[in-house]
Amino acid sequence: MIDLRSDTVTKPTEAMRKAAYEAEVGDDVYGEDLSVNQLEEKAAEILGKEAALFVTSGTQGNQIAVLTHCRPGQEVIVEQEAHIFYYEGAAMSAFAGIQPRTIKGTRGAMNPEEVLGAIRPDDIHAPETGLICLENTHNRAGGAIIPLENMKEIYTIAKDHHIPVHLDGARLFNASVASGTPVKEFAQFTDSVQICLSKGLGAPVGSIIAGTKDFIKSARKWRKRLGGGLRQVGIIAAPAYVALTEMVDRLEEDHQNAKKLAEGLQQIPTLKVENQVETNIVLVNVGDTGYNAATFLELLRGEGILAVDFGPETIRFTTNYGVTKEQIDTVIHKLQQRL
Repeated sequence: MIDLRSDTVTKPTEAMRKAAYEAEVGDDVYGEDLSVNQLEEKAAEILGKEAALFVTSGTQGNQIAVLTHCRPGQEVIVEQEAHIFYYEGAAMSAFAGIQPRTIKGTRGAMNPEEVLGAIRPDDIHAPETGLICLENTHNRAGGAIIPLENMKEIYTIAKDHHIPVHLDGARLFNASVASGTPVKEFAQFTDSVQICLSKGLGAPVGSIIAGTKDFIKSARKWRKRLGGGLRQVGIIAAPAYVALTEMVDRLEEDHQNAKKLAEGLQQIPTLKVENQVETNIVLVNVGDTGYNAATFLELLRGEGILAVDFGPETIRFTTNYGVTKEQIDTVIHKLQQRL
């Protein structure tokens, strides 16, 4: 099968497997796992933050950030199709007692003036605005890169109102590689940032959250409360370190494969590429084929291709390092023949 469902389906490289086997381990709850300590220090350095914390997933990282920044009864400003709102099971409400306030973005980017207008006044009837959340790249906007200037404008507004900013940077390295902008430059306009190591970077498990030393101290306690206190975690932190230090530059290959796929599918009259392909995600409308998304996925599976349902008539392809240029050509060729 040619698996284009997600960049989470990759398998660990030989270097990652070797690192896991050879990892120096210790009890991380006691701060004694040398492999995870090395990973956290390196991640903080790359992101330009004082400290970092290894967590089990991007969702856990995002929710720990919300819990650390906010108090129950507050409100979080977030783009209406952001992962933290759309795909995390209402966790901010379930765990933190937080109410989301959504803003419709343009290719995932919120208008700074609308963000300003959404900040609650000092009014007994209104919740306090406790946090502003950004996402870069933006998953449901087709892997769109949120411009640095947009992040800067929102961050400036947030600082003027003493509101922290959290960045869901699950695919921040994709934004960095595609734009030529170091991740540190994106992260400077945040108070906390989450990066996922098990997506395009290919680690088997884990994400990082980073911020000030005080933020990470509080975040570590929230991780413990959520059952995320880890023991001999070097077994997974060591391959995550390989992902962070050795797998970033190769993301360009995923981006090129996504653009190649989009260009090929766009030549098929009954298919319409819906997004401007900047990184590794291609959204395709199949409505003119006579199929809906669910039945089109069955057609693809019959051809040995996996993708995901992204709406009534839209499917999503996500390139990853397990997919070759030759396989992209195969996908295009098979669909040309069938459609």
